[in-house]
Amino acid sequence: MKQSTINNHPRPQSDQGGISASFQQSSIQTGKVYLVGAGPGDPGLLTIKGKECLCEADVVIYDYLANDAFLNYAKDEAELIYVGKRAGSHTMTQTQINGLIVDRASKGQIVVRLKGGDPFIFGRGGEEAQDLIKAGVDFEVVPGITSAISVPAYAGIPLTHRDHTSTLAFITGHEDPLKEKSDIAWDKLATGAGTLVFLMGVGNLSKIAEHLMANGRSPDTPVAVIRRGTSPEQTTVVGNLENIARLTKESRIRPPAIIVVGNVVQLREELNWFETKPLFGKRIVVTRAREQASEFLRTLQMLGAEAIEFPTIEVMPPKSWESLDRAIKALDEYDWLLFTSVNGVKFFLKRLGFLGKDIRDLKGIKIGVIGPKTAAMWHRMGIKPDLMPDEYRAEAVVESLRELGISGAKILIPRAARAREVLPEQLREAGAHVNVVHAYRTISPDHDTGRVMELLMGGSIDMVTFTSSSTVSNFVKMFDSGGGRLQELMKNVAVACIGPITAETAEEYNFKVSLVPPKYTIASLTESIMRFFQKSQPSI
Repeated sequence: MKQSTINNHPRPQSDQGGISASFQQSSIQTGKVYLVGAGPGDPGLLTIKGKECLCEADVVIYDYLANDAFLNYAKDEAELIYVGKRAGSHTMTQTQINGLIVDRASKGQIVVRLKGGDPFIFGRGGEEAQDLIKAGVDFEVVPGITSAISVPAYAGIPLTHRDHTSTLAFITGHEDPLKEKSDIAWDKLATGAGTLVFLMGVGNLSKIAEHLMANGRSPDTPVAVIRRGTSPEQTTVVGNLENIARLTKESRIRPPAIIVVGNVVQLREELNWFETKPLFGKRIVVTRAREQASEFLRTLQMLGAEAIEFPTIEVMPPKSWESLDRAIKALDEYDWLLFTSVNGVKFFLKRLGFLGKDIRDLKGIKIGVIGPKTAAMWHRMGIKPDLMPDEYRAEAVVESLRELGISGAKILIPRAARAREVLPEQLREAGAHVNVVHAYRTISPDHDTGRVMELLMGGSIDMVTFTSSSTVSNFVKMFDSGGGRLQELMKNVAVACIGPITAETAEEYNFKVSLVPPKYTIASLTESIMRFFQKSQPSI
């Protein structure tokens, strides 16, 4: 991996899209720059073409306002360079950034200049493009969804509306401080458009309001200031030109924020859809293995939460396939196959195929599963499991099998290398002959705990979710919390566990468990999380 000037992060290998050949054809010899708009912050608002460019980039030069999640699309070997600029904190000057872009492209590299919003709307993309032309560097512009339209939409404010206005203007709220005279014609602007949208103007809000009122705009004109729009941290303050500066200061609104001026702001009361989501503003840590967490993460995000992916387990093949291979070669000796997880099914079927067999070799063998997700794996193979207990835990599997009469039955359990012994022990007590084989193992992943620890220390995490006992124990180990520091930080954090066994493990580490769902599934866990936060909302 290349060393970056500012920042460098390992990331998963990106998918290779169909555009790969065209990228290489057009730019591998001479280099090329893609000026990519990253959108306003919501990861779902990055364009498809923007993602394709990131997947092919040799170098990604990115801004403060570009969501870090987008960097996961870059190749493992890509160089990531942070050049963000915030008030009072500039990593590089614009001239240095332009020089860096030209330098990397001149070396024959594919460069993505990733900018928040749209590169050509107050993004200085035009200046960067002009420097590329002067240097003879090929470039393309990939437009982004500008915060000027997306942030008001997430605040429930349509910028145009037939009953209110058909005119709209975008204005910078932060002109070049070196200018001797403002380029904004306040006398024409104040009443020249029904809706005015100011970007980067929070620091100058009082002056903006004064200019507009002094040039004919009514002091009663509705105004909204929206901070960190499209993210779970979105905060909206509504007032009018006369009081908005005071209200914004009282609410401690800081950049980045969008200012909307006009009668359309009144529609927010009726159309506010994003901030009313059931988990809006909640920061929830998901400790599930990455390959299984995507659906859970996506659901939490759709419900308005900021879901932090923090896998504390990684699923790996077993250290040896010997015991599983031996069992698969002797499948006709077994009466039952029992699976306690989706991973067990995945690795079993993969190894079945590796050994030259398929599902026809399971003829005559009954299949038992612990829950609906595991059952769904078999349904996709055209097989309906013979047993799935009403309660999704090992003890319930044993009870169901006892009712069927399993004395003398031969049972194969492909599972994790480390797991609870309740199931095989109780089956043996019931008279079954049980063979437990290792189909996979889980390890604690090696990744940075810094961000989660920082959020814990700042009291900024609302909930941590655990979906197995190993996610709990690994979570504790990853923070190396000698002296009970982690437990102290977790005192005011809600803990959600998928089932009673996981909850017992959490309690052994002195975590206060806030909820266990009635059914031990991700869907039931999600529903319980919603109910938990709805109950904790203060009554109005």
